[in-house]
Amino acid sequence: MKGRAGLYVNNINGYSSFIPSKLPPNPPLVIDSEILELLSLADRKLGRLDGISELLPNPELFIAMYVKKEALLSSQIEGTQASLVDVLDIDNTDKQESTISNVGDVVNYVAAMNHGLERLNDFPLSLRLIREIHEILLRGTRGSNLSPGEFRKSQNWIGPQGCTLANATFIPPTVPEMLQAMGDLELFMHDEESQIPALIKIAYIHAQFETIHPFLDGNGRIGRLMITFWLCQQRILSQPLLYLSYFFKLNRTEYYDRLMDIRFKGAWENWVKFFLKGVSDVSDEAIDTARKILILKDKYIELLSKIESASNNLPLFNKLFTFPIITRIHVVEHLNVTSPTAGTIIENFCSLGILKDITPDRKRNKKYAFSEYLAIFEKGTENYS
Repeated sequence: MKGRAGLYVNNINGYSSFIPSKLPPNPPLVIDSEILELLSLADRKLGRLDGISELLPNPELFIAMYVKKEALLSSQIEGTQASLVDVLDIDNTDKQESTISNVGDVVNYVAAMNHGLERLNDFPLSLRLIREIHEILLRGTRGSNLSPGEFRKSQNWIGPQGCTLANATFIPPTVPEMLQAMGDLELFMHDEESQIPALIKIAYIHAQFETIHPFLDGNGRIGRLMITFWLCQQRILSQPLLYLSYFFKLNRTEYYDRLMDIRFKGAWENWVKFFLKGVSDVSDEAIDTARKILILKDKYIELLSKIESASNNLPLFNKLFTFPIITRIHVVEHLNVTSPTAGTIIENFCSLGILKDITPDRKRNKKYAFSEYLAIFEKGTENYS
């Protein structure tokens, strides 16, 4: 349905840019039996995920890891080359400069996510908040010279590396039209009178934001952050435990194809189906992850309870769910114990299989990982083109 999502217009500079139509789509979305079924399934699975999150003891211990995994996946979609271990290893002294740079992208994403979630307590998802998040996302990284926190003041485009306006795959709206489109998008986000189901509405919002492409860099990451913010703002999730970057990375080609089909063919129905399937799939994955974590925690708490005179064991064990890679110095600082005591605790944890020495060739400055826990989260984070 060409023209349904917007139109290309010729500019005086000799290229054509896309002007998106206002949301919701016109003609309206055709909600067929497949969309109804996918929507119902996604709602049910989100409800199950929200329910299981309430069963997690100290859910904040796990949320930090979910956020870090999402940060890594979303950054990987944009080409960041880093592993989960790179991100979680807070000691950068033995890393190459390129790795530190890539990790910086992910660290900023985590900071942007946490800032946005905190601000949502008393401030709605809005253009102002989006700009705040963008400034944090690009601060001190390779994109720090691309107007962090500001909507672009020049034309941008989408396409293969090295392409120009002349051979770009897609050219978003010009600056004046971009500002108008972002204003319209904000009004749509705040419209509480429409009867659009929340999951379909955020599918619209994400796709529209990516089409408008209001920043010189970071549009994909900001657009994916907005999904989580929206779900939390609408109280669809009480904890931020659903991240679609996992699904988008696994289906990267289809993800981009579906967005392009909206622009060129008005194919909103196919995009909504793809998005809802992603919500269901990722909800299942998150539920499975939560269950594995509960089983893992129960197993080792039982083993730790059998060690006599070990009052420091549980505090350190709980800490590993947020910081699963540690050194002896970390244990000394966290538990306020002597270095020999920290060494004994680490030895006990290694003998139980909780920790694994990941620097076996070293005699000093050794690092230890909660490997079973890491393995749960590493699924899908492998680097590949």
